[in-house]
Amino acid sequence: MSEHIVSPKIYLAIFTTLMAGTGMTVWAAFQNFGKFNIVIALAIATIKATLVVLYFMHARYSPKRTQLVIVCSVFWLAIMLSLTLADYNTRRHEGRLASATTCYRA
Repeated sequence: MSEHIVSPKIYLAIFTTLMAGTGMTVWAAFQNFGKFNIVIALAIATIKATLVVLYFMHARYSPKRTQLVIVCSVFWLAIMLSLTLADYNTRRHEGRLASATTCYRA
C-alpha cells in the first residue's frame, strides 16, 4: 500500500486554520452568549478536532474501514454527550456556586 504524500502547503493551511480557531476560542471565552456559550465552544472544538483527525492523523486518506471506525466513534461520542446533557438539564440549577466549606465538610 502506498502512502499518500500531503503537500506542506496543506499542512501550513491547516495549522493556520487551527491557530485561528484557537484565537476564536479565546475570544469566545470572554464573550457572554448566554445559553449558547457551550454550543459555540463545542462547535469550534469539533471543527478543530475534525481538522486534526482528517489531516494530521491522515484519516482523509485512510482505508474505508478506518473511516467507518472513526464515524462510529463520533456517533458514540454524540450519544454520550447527548445523554450527559439530557441528565444535566434535569438537575436543579440555583445560579450560585458552592462555597469552599460546603465542598470540604468532614
